[in-house]
Amino acid sequence: MSTGQAIFAGWMESPTSAVNDEIRRRAEDNALAAMVDQYAGALYRVAYSVLRNQADAEDAVQEAFTRVLRHRQTLGEVRDHRVWLIRIVWNIVLDRKRRAKTRPETDDVAELARVLPSRGLSAEELAAAAQHHAHVLACVDQLPAKERQVLMLSAFEELSSVEIASVLGITESSVRSRLFRARNLMAGLLDHKRSLR
Repeated sequence: MSTGQAIFAGWMESPTSAVNDEIRRRAEDNALAAMVDQYAGALYRVAYSVLRNQADAEDAVQEAFTRVLRHRQTLGEVRDHRVWLIRIVWNIVLDRKRRAKTRPETDDVAELARVLPSRGLSAEELAAAAQHHAHVLACVDQLPAKERQVLMLSAFEELSSVEIASVLGITESSVRSRLFRARNLMAGLLDHKRSLR
């Protein structure tokens, strides 16, 4: 093949290559949009369970999807998108907590009321539910960090032991033992608080 023929052949293949790249990019964008639709709520709950602030949780979810967008070409290699995304947002929120090095500033009733069911509840019932919710969150905050992390992923996100182990980078047996300790500690804390009333 002459040089002119090779250039011509390359020129002829170029539009096809560009079309294939465009098709692949659109497929990646569609996959990412589907992931946002499917998992944004779960990621927000994970982020909020750690940060306890609506704006910070939303920022963490947005940052997680921004990271996914930067690495969208690897989406096909991921076996379980839900666990992978939770691991990303989990690392983001823990990094933010480490940088802040403080406990959440607010557990205000207005924010708690936003996440509580409100259908059919009177104002008194809603206030009591918000107070109970704040009480449970205060007990969760008293748990040691390792047990608190496992409990939040198990109770709030209903992840399995295998999924939690993947998110936290620990063994499944460690997850089970931490979860057992966390539940026992929570029962004791809730009983203690009940007895003080």
